[in-house]
Amino acid sequence: MTSTQRVHGALSYSLRTDKVQLWVTQDGGQLAPVVFLHGARRVQPFSIAPWCEEAEARKLPVILRVLRGDFFCLPFGGNEKPFRGERHPLHGETANGRWNKVAQKSERGLRVLGLSLRTRIRKGRVDKEIVLDPSHHVVYQRHTIRGMKGPMCYGHHAMLQFPAREGCGLLSTSRFVVGRTAPRRFEDPPSGGYSLLSRDAEFGSLQRVPTTTWDNVDLSVYPARRGFEDLVQVVHDPTSEHAWFAVSFPRERHVWFSVKNPRVLSGTVLWFSNGGRHYPPWNGRHVGVLGVEDVTSFFHYGLAESAAPNPFSERGLRTSVNLDPDRPHVVPYAFACVSIPARFDRVAELHRSDDGKKAVLLSTSGKRVSVPFDWGFLEHDV
Repeated sequence: MTSTQRVHGALSYSLRTDKVQLWVTQDGGQLAPVVFLHGARRVQPFSIAPWCEEAEARKLPVILRVLRGDFFCLPFGGNEKPFRGERHPLHGETANGRWNKVAQKSERGLRVLGLSLRTRIRKGRVDKEIVLDPSHHVVYQRHTIRGMKGPMCYGHHAMLQFPAREGCGLLSTSRFVVGRTAPRRFEDPPSGGYSLLSRDAEFGSLQRVPTTTWDNVDLSVYPARRGFEDLVQVVHDPTSEHAWFAVSFPRERHVWFSVKNPRVLSGTVLWFSNGGRHYPPWNGRHVGVLGVEDVTSFFHYGLAESAAPNPFSERGLRTSVNLDPDRPHVVPYAFACVSIPARFDRVAELHRSDDGKKAVLLSTSGKRVSVPFDWGFLEHDV
């Protein structure tokens, strides 16, 4: 059940069942490849940076050297501005430090991989649990933050690799109360980066988002806008029982989705990376990637900006939490990749089944899918 091996250039731990096989890097705790097994079909939804096995990658910071899949950020964002004397690396020590294995076990029929990392910039410990149920096409994760005090932002940083076919993926999300484009220029043309969306614009639908050319684009269909990098954030309704984001691939006949508690992970940052960065190591080759970054944060800026008043927090929407060293803070999160029938298109609704043991997905075409899902995992607290 356990193996440690070099995968796409990074030493990695593994965990598997008959339905899911996954690897997580020792350095950075980055989760990929993740392979979902649907009979004879193998679906690997995550991106792996094209430079990971190149010799030049060894000169990069860990987060970029191994860039792949999903990883936990604490604090989330660039963190270029110090916060109370703390200078955190890009997406925090959790995305750059070494994770040590502390457990590998079968428990109540579940497969569990436990990793742990001690932080130095703000002293504490983060424990990572990755859980597979042999009967589910779901990856459950739980990060527990211990011993830290004061404001903190955090989030998951999942990155999906789309097929090389424009418009093949259909994006949808649970209800959000506000959506905004990045308040500052996301990419800088003189440095070799290009963005299309207007700055600091509010929107109410992914299907109508303003651009710098004074028109609107539909962000719910991707890949699109080749040659640009863009970023938006939506903040979900905190009174909802759960929040979700989904991408359906009708021709490939599967849906990837993430589910969270919106009082723990308040929003989703969407990073549309489609060949708009022409500086190293990107060099115009990071194409057809969508970051689905479930966060409690103010965009990608970092702790200082997320803890300060900002357009979301001024509306009563959480962009940071206040950690208590005497009370562990638990961040549960789950993602899945499930098969869909013919004529299943965009996910219109995702909810808990009446018996609480399944996730029910309803498409705009009326097709319906029910899959095993442990809703109780998202309610975990310490």
